[in-house]
Amino acid sequence: MDPFVAIALFVRRALTLGLGTAVGLAAGVAVVLLPADGWRSPAGTLVAGALACSLSWRVYRRFGRIDPSKSVRREVEIAAHVVPLVYGVVQLSPGGFTGQWHALTYLMMMSIAAFFASPAAAGALTLSIAHELAIAHRMNLDLALVAVHAGLLVVFAVLNWVVFRGEIRRVRRLSKQHLEGELLRIKQAARDYRLTGVPRSAADGAADGVMAPPGDEERLLRSSLDHLQASLRFVLSLLRHNLGARTAALYWLGADGQKLTLREASSAVEELAKGPFSTKEGLFAAALSSGQAVSLHLDRARGRMPLYGEQTACGGVTAIAVTGLSGQSGVLLLEFAPGFRVPDHAPSLLSDAAEYMSATVENERLFLALQRAKTEQGKLYQAADRLAEARSEAAVIRAGVESARQFASFDFAAVTLHHRSDDTHEICAVSGSGAEDLVGQVFSSNTGLVSMVVTNQHPLPYRGEYHRSRHVVFSGELPLPDLPSLIILPLKVHDSVLGTLVLGSESRGAFGESVRPTLEVLARHVAVSLANARLVKRLEDLATTDGLTQLLNKRALIEIGRQKIRSAQRFDKPLSVIVGDIDHFKRVNDEYGHDVGDVVIKGFADVLRRTKRSTDAVARFGGEEFVIVCEETDQEGARLLAERVRSELAAVNFHTPQGTLSVTCSLGVATLPGAGTEWDTLFKATDEALYVSKRGGRNRVTVWAPKMRGAA
Repeated sequence: MDPFVAIALFVRRALTLGLGTAVGLAAGVAVVLLPADGWRSPAGTLVAGALACSLSWRVYRRFGRIDPSKSVRREVEIAAHVVPLVYGVVQLSPGGFTGQWHALTYLMMMSIAAFFASPAAAGALTLSIAHELAIAHRMNLDLALVAVHAGLLVVFAVLNWVVFRGEIRRVRRLSKQHLEGELLRIKQAARDYRLTGVPRSAADGAADGVMAPPGDEERLLRSSLDHLQASLRFVLSLLRHNLGARTAALYWLGADGQKLTLREASSAVEELAKGPFSTKEGLFAAALSSGQAVSLHLDRARGRMPLYGEQTACGGVTAIAVTGLSGQSGVLLLEFAPGFRVPDHAPSLLSDAAEYMSATVENERLFLALQRAKTEQGKLYQAADRLAEARSEAAVIRAGVESARQFASFDFAAVTLHHRSDDTHEICAVSGSGAEDLVGQVFSSNTGLVSMVVTNQHPLPYRGEYHRSRHVVFSGELPLPDLPSLIILPLKVHDSVLGTLVLGSESRGAFGESVRPTLEVLARHVAVSLANARLVKRLEDLATTDGLTQLLNKRALIEIGRQKIRSAQRFDKPLSVIVGDIDHFKRVNDEYGHDVGDVVIKGFADVLRRTKRSTDAVARFGGEEFVIVCEETDQEGARLLAERVRSELAAVNFHTPQGTLSVTCSLGVATLPGAGTEWDTLFKATDEALYVSKRGGRNRVTVWAPKMRGAA
């Protein structure tokens, strides 16, 4: 960046950061210096108007729609405006600085301490005390009054900062606890209804098997659960009222299948026992074992059921097992008040209701499975689109890792590429702990997991469980962070494995059966895109690179040369072009054969590659002719480079079946702008200088001069 531009940007940034505070401090000085009646003068009115306008603009930026983001700097500026404004109002009020309106300063400090950031509150307190001291000094007031005012300002600031912010923290903590409790309830209910037993999304896989799914997944689960619960409660309410029961309740089996817990109920009694209840004894065991409705009639003396408590007697009880596709899921129970006879048609109606409830739960499971499958499919389509847009290996790797985060939550990611030429693996990208030490490392095939995945073409480790003491991922010299969960996926195209995708998580069970198949599909997409990127790179190389020497070809050099000429003219920098040609190359082909001729051409290319600078462009222009475009190189610098090329090639010995062979070269040099300002004219001048070198005896360097025009 140009130094003047950098200075201008720095000054602008400094003014932007400090202008608001400077305006507030200047207004504070005016408040101290101007007497009360001075505010009614034109100067005081101007100061007050400027301060009000500046404050209004910053408040609008802070709380309005222009830039509503919270900024400590902006709050400091607002505080620097508010303090002099309030003290100006106090001085204009009846009684002035010593009157009752001075309490406005305490209200101001309370508000700033409560709602602004700590730096802004501290700055406002400092400015307020400074105003107190300065105004008291100007008005010759007793310092004891100033001390009282300052002390009260500190007290109001500290109390509001501690009490108000403490209350905010308390409310946030309670809200968080409430949300966590509600989330736990949803998770427990979803797990009991087996709504989470289908493939889950990125955040699944906690120790308890169910984590809070983020975003749309959470809303989908909650909506499905609410719909299911509403349907079940409606059925229970109909049962209770039509049969005259006191309570209709649904008890559901937990994940372990050993306990029943109250899930939904419609009852005239407020307090119902929620359980858990054993499935191996009592009425629940009878209902589950018989598969039919079981009724029990109790009298007042013996009528005790653990449904309400010790003080509430039960009459008749009817229960039936709720059975779904996966087996028994719960128990539907009707309880009647003492003295009320159970209707004869109650078992039949109860059986129909149990079948309906089972179908409702199964339908909701199926709906969730379809919705989740649709979501997963949509994410895969999006990942495929991102991978299709990637044109380079780096872009494919980046898109692949970003897409993987849509399906699994991980803390470490790495991509390795397998080089079949020497059977080595390269860690080409790493994200997470230890990335700087791993990226770029190369290791040979060994007994590590990455090598095994490439060899066997199958994901490892089994069940995604990683034990650092037993497993080697890359090699013994390249340890992986201690992660409980790990999965290494092969990047496979047809029968070839290009490399691996390594994902690690600090959560156990992060790569279980619910997410592994999706990641395997994603890995195949990544592999195909990676192969396509390599093919595109190969085609680009073929279009711009000479196949024999691996230097640029003629078309690529002409394009680069024109770009460098435009850049040199724009920044008024020198540029030179060198053309070199092997002397008597036809004789080499005739005497030693074209195979030796190719070796000589490659040797000349190696000399050019060694001698050129990193900013120079070198190409094989055709046959035995080579061109160098030298940036920021004047005529003398280009001549010295050409001489170096000439001498180094002459010192090279090529070994052939007919004996040792050495060759020389002739070179021509032309420099911008004397030899031309366009590529065609500049290259023609270089070619003319080369012709002069060959006509002058070869094995020499010639710098173009105007007298050579037309020599070629």
